[in-house]
Amino acid sequence: MHYMFGGITMRVNVTLACTETGDRNYITTKNKRNNPDRLELKKYSPRLKKVTVHRETK
Repeated sequence: MHYMFGGITMRVNVTLACTETGDRNYITTKNKRNNPDRLELKKYSPRLKKVTVHRETK
């Protein structure tokens, strides 16, 4: 359940792209208020068959 603040949820959908290949492999949500900067997570890249850093894209 997403909490509402003035009728607008603070959570937004973000796309994660691999920093090595540029492939957009994952979609997740983040809280805009708690994490205003770009999200970076280590995720599996199917093309490279290894774990790489994935960064939030627009």
